[in-house]
Parts: sequence; C-alpha cells; structure tokens
Amino acid sequence: MPELYQCTLPLEARLYAAQVLNEDENERDEIIRRIKQWLETQPTLRARSDVMNVLRFLRGCKFNEEKTKNKLINYYTMRSQLPEWFGNRDPELPQLMELLDMGVFLPLRHHDYEGHLVVIVRTAIHNPQVHQQNDVFKIGKMIVDLCMEEDEMFSVYGVVALFDLAGVSLGHAKQLPPSVIRKAVHAWQNCFPVRIRKMEFFNAPIHVNVVLNIFKRFMTDKLRQRVHIHSKGLESLQDVINPDLLPEEYGGSNGTLKQLIDHWKKRVLDKRQWFLEEEKHKADIG
Repeated sequence: MPELYQCTLPLEARLYAAQVLNEDENERDEIIRRIKQWLETQPTLRARSDVMNVLRFLRGCKFNEEKTKNKLINYYTMRSQLPEWFGNRDPELPQLMELLDMGVFLPLRHHDYEGHLVVIVRTAIHNPQVHQQNDVFKIGKMIVDLCMEEDEMFSVYGVVALFDLAGVSLGHAKQLPPSVIRKAVHAWQNCFPVRIRKMEFFNAPIHVNVVLNIFKRFMTDKLRQRVHIHSKGLESLQDVINPDLLPEEYGGSNGTLKQLIDHWKKRVLDKRQWFLEEEKHKADIG
C-alpha cells in the first residue's frame, strides 16, 4: 500500500499553502507520486523519497515539478560536496557540543503571527580563534534539518532570520572569505527547500557592511530586498518580531536565553541517531 500524506496543518495554513504555494489537495498525492517515481530513476542521488520529504521540496518550489527536481539534485549534491557541513554530524562531538552550549543558532519556541519560524543567529558568540566557521555552519544546518523534519509549518511559511552581530570582530570576518560566503548563499538560495522571508541584521557595526555587501553580491534581487540592517542595537527588533516571542535578553518575555539554548541542545542530542543515519543521504558523485 502506498505511503499517504498525513496532514498536521491547521486550516489557515492549508489555505495559505493553496493560495501561495499552489498546493492543490486534489492533485497533491499524484504530484508527490510523480516526484517519487522520478527519484527512482535517480539512484545515485540517494535522496529520501518519503512523502514528507518530497512534499517539503514541492512546497519550497511552489509545486513547480521541474524546479523541485533541480532543488532535490542541488540539495543532495551539496551534501556530498560539502562534507565540512554535512559529514561527522555527531552532536556529541566536543566542538559541536560547545557550539550547542553557546547557542549559535536558536529557533524561537513559537512561530510569529504570520506563521514564520523565527531564528536568532548569534553570528559572533563563538571565538574565531577556537571554533571553526564550518562547524558553526554545520550546527546551524543540523538544526534547520531538524526543523524541516519535525515542523510542518516551517515548510509552508518559511523563516525569518534575526542575525545578532553584537561583538563581531575582524577575526569573525576573516572566517568568511568570498568562497565561503558563496557556498552559504548557494545553500540557502538553491538547495534547502526553505523560503527565506526576511533577514534582519541587528547590532550591526559600520564595518560589517563590507562582509554583508559580499553576501548580497551572490544573492538574487528578490533575496537582497529581504535584507534589512539595523545599527541601533535591539531597539528596532520589536518592530520586526513581537516581544512576546523573544527571550528576555532580547527584550522579550518568553523565557531566558539559557532556557532556549538548553531546549535546543536537548532536541539535537535526542536526535543523535537520526543525524548519524541521515548522513547516508547524499549524492554519489564519485
């Protein structure tokens, strides 16, 4: 018996998916079947072909089947080409445990009132003389993968990223040469089945524009228009996100930063075996 999609979305999200993502509930199962059938002809891709994985890629491409195929190819090829991000993903590795303890990548506990997943990216909380930027990217992408796996709303509404640049230094900037920036932008634009709705940069010193301009150079016009830079600390953060959703240290009332860090550390460690098993899903490019 074929695997069937079991919807967990509230009615409002289902209507949004229909209106914005072109998701037709009468045609969805057949479209998923066609993509699964196509994946059977791509054995070297070694992609997951379960219904939910296929569906999140379809949603990320607004149910354009050719774009979905290309994004599946890009995503699983990326997982092979970038072992520094997608290999050795045991969260109990000391270097990853340290980054989990710091809270470099923290989705908020609740979506915003437009349905978006909101993530605080603490870009300068790590010591660039101790921690590799590739490990910072790795732990962030592990958490994104976990959100994709466990949060169906994420695949519908997308993400708002809040980049906290407090404490950013020349050492942090040196970890981001153009070659690394290009890979990071390519991953988000062309590989992950995630729609980026806003990128808000807070606590931005003037000199950080040099690095941000390099990021923008590799972005599409659409994504560039979703980048906003705030230089006045956290004052304008509440114009972007309701403080009821934020931790206290960010002017909110939804628990402490430590509680949010502990929450995500536990969730990642609880899925350790899943992360290890997922490493096999990458294109055979040998």
